[in-house]
Amino acid sequence: MTKFVGTGVALITPFKKDLSVDYDALSKLVEHNISNGVEYLVISGTTGESATISKEEKTAITAHIAKVNKGRVPLVLGIGGNNTHTIIEEINTTDLSQIDAILSVSPYYSKPTQEGLYQHFKAISIASPKPIILYNVPGRTSKNMLPETTLRLARDFENIIAVKEAGNDMGQYLELLRDKPEGFHVISGDDDLALAVALAGGSGVISVIGQALTKEFSEMIRQGIGGNAKEAYKTHFDLITITNLIFSENNPAGIKSVLSALDLSDSYVRLPLVKASESLKKSIENELKRLGKR
Repeated sequence: MTKFVGTGVALITPFKKDLSVDYDALSKLVEHNISNGVEYLVISGTTGESATISKEEKTAITAHIAKVNKGRVPLVLGIGGNNTHTIIEEINTTDLSQIDAILSVSPYYSKPTQEGLYQHFKAISIASPKPIILYNVPGRTSKNMLPETTLRLARDFENIIAVKEAGNDMGQYLELLRDKPEGFHVISGDDDLALAVALAGGSGVISVIGQALTKEFSEMIRQGIGGNAKEAYKTHFDLITITNLIFSENNPAGIKSVLSALDLSDSYVRLPLVKASESLKKSIENELKRLGKR
């Protein structure tokens, strides 16, 4: 599916001071991303603080984004976890009419075997009426889904169309790109490696920093996919400091600090996360000034 080639952004969930969802800021953020050239939006991922969002809030957030989007770009919804039965139940009871694909994280905490991972996603594939993007993030799940498992799923199930790979392992990216079936998308989940993955034949990125510096980052990825390494790396080198800064404490505190400095949302996060430290906030503001964004 070419609709998932380019830059997708893992949207934050903006909060007010009382930690209720700030729907006005969410509208502003969606408009900012669409108007600046993002290819698709990802709802309720890690960056959206999905771990502390209630079921009712998730439903309302998804409906709000769909309403603001008005069908302009594809929407991807995060539905994942470590209870296969509960995930299938959520798929069956969620209104997916405005959703183009499901992003499903590899099971965390349980640490299943590779066969367990395969059977988990097989069950989700059978249940899902929408295409599935696998999400491998071993730094959070404590279990790496090996390329052989990812590619086995890609070959066995037509509706498993992509993997968001976020292990920060270029060797694993290259193995996936070398051996993947035609039409299967390898999507970077690592902002710092996104350009290298695009140049190696990847389909782009699901980005965190991309929702703030959308125009520059999404154009860099398009240049990478097009093989224009020289121009793309100019942007990469310009953005690498701010990209590294936002992940230096916790995600999404860093990106929320950037978005606050750009007047796109406030920087509130829900416990157990805390706001970016004052030193990080200052470093982010200084880097944004260097980039001409303040």
